[in-house]
Amino acid sequence: MDIVLYALTALLYGGLAVIGWRAHGGAGAPSMRACVPPGPAGPRPPSSPSASRATRALLFVALAVHGLLLHLTIFPHDAMVFGFAFALSAMFWLGACIYWIESFFFPLEGLGLLVLPLACVASLMPLAFGGVHVLSYAAAPLFKLHFIIANVAYGLFAIAALHAVLMLFAERRLHRLRSAMESQGGGWIAGWLDTLPPLLTLEKLLFRLIGAGFVLLTLTLISGVLFSEQLLGRPLTFDHKTVFAVLSWVMFGALLTGRQVSGWRGRAALRWVLVSFVALLLAYVGSRFVFEVLLHRPVV
Repeated sequence: MDIVLYALTALLYGGLAVIGWRAHGGAGAPSMRACVPPGPAGPRPPSSPSASRATRALLFVALAVHGLLLHLTIFPHDAMVFGFAFALSAMFWLGACIYWIESFFFPLEGLGLLVLPLACVASLMPLAFGGVHVLSYAAAPLFKLHFIIANVAYGLFAIAALHAVLMLFAERRLHRLRSAMESQGGGWIAGWLDTLPPLLTLEKLLFRLIGAGFVLLTLTLISGVLFSEQLLGRPLTFDHKTVFAVLSWVMFGALLTGRQVSGWRGRAALRWVLVSFVALLLAYVGSRFVFEVLLHRPVV
């Protein structure tokens, strides 16, 4: 059953990614782009509403299958299996869910060209890297609450990081490479960036995601302290995982404060988002990768 779900998940994500990149290649052709006058964020290639509805419907099916796969593989019977590969799979499943919701309100086809291939690869990673069995407290309500909040926070920050990557590309095109690209007919990168909303819209979306993620990350840290005290009988220890989690919380908090007080924006803010996300990755995914894959020491 699991292998069928793995195959179906990868097929759906991969198929949607191929369709998206092929459509992007056609939409970004110089002959079509020449017919559309450029705007502040570049031309917008026409899209078919029926094609968008079909793509969203297929993505919904992919998300449903991937979600079922995660539930069956992470919670087999009354146990729990988890590891860095499962964390990445869950992170990009949640990121794809957020992208699916966003796509109803904003033209984010360019973001989908990043999200779908990453979700496809992440969904298959548990096949190569098995997790560790967590039996002692997997059924505890407080642990489940901590687990769900933490993974939703990861998903929000993952999609925010992809937003930041797209915005860095778009800013570089506008400020450094615009004349070169236009003289060469645009190229596939210009065509890809032209599918995005204006930078100001992306910036608003980015900080909304970061704000929501910061609230959930705060709840994750609080529930982690309560979980450690109640179930493990000891206060939260400042190991590598906790240090990086707190560090990322401080960095995202500083970014939001700087945005509110001093109006932080632009490349410096976007790079700060990416560095903060890397710190968050090191807090759990990175540490588990080191222990499970490099050191062959399963950790709970």
